Amino acid sequence: MGVIFDRIWFWSRVLLQERQILTSVMEAAYRNWDAAVQIARDYREHPIGRFLYTPLQLKDPEPEVFHLAMESAADDELALMRRGDKILEAVIALSPLLGLLGTVLGLINSLGSISISDLGTASTAGVTLGIGESLISTAVGLVVAIISLAFYRLFQAFFFGQVRIFRKAGSDLEVLYRQKWLESGEETASKASPPFSSSKKS
Repeated sequence: MGVIFDRIWFWSRVLLQERQILTSVMEAAYRNWDAAVQIARDYREHPIGRFLYTPLQLKDPEPEVFHLAMESAADDELALMRRGDKILEAVIALSPLLGLLGTVLGLINSLGSISISDLGTASTAGVTLGIGESLISTAVGLVVAIISLAFYRLFQAFFFGQVRIFRKAGSDLEVLYRQKWLESGEETASKASPPFSSSKKS
């Protein structure tokens, strides 16, 4: 339950602010690259903000370096988004087994307390009650596993949605940066080349 509540709190914060942050950064990148860097810096507490700010904070990197920085940031943020998944996987696998173990131990205890001569008599009434109680552990284990599996699948859906968003945002930002890189290179080349001039011989 602790993992489930922690993940619910995490995903609620991520999903509520993500669209606003992404739109703000990308719109600023179209107009003013420095403004996009500032906006991403302001949202460093959010996963998508940290993802975008990591390559943006570099000082005029080459496109390959920009791409590598973005990939590294995406790997780090997506790994943090899967925190708690291993615990839920363990609970899903172990809770039915623990419930079944409790049922088996309860049956052994109940059936071991009767003898053949007690069959068909009133003394076996407590045995049936013990068997019924022993089955409760299996039911509880299955309920825990079902609830954990439902939230695990929900968190997995959120995670794969983030993978698509990160990939799309990273591709768009990289395209913008490559255009900026090419334009700055062309401007540098035009300034470095001497203007064409002709002289007439007298």
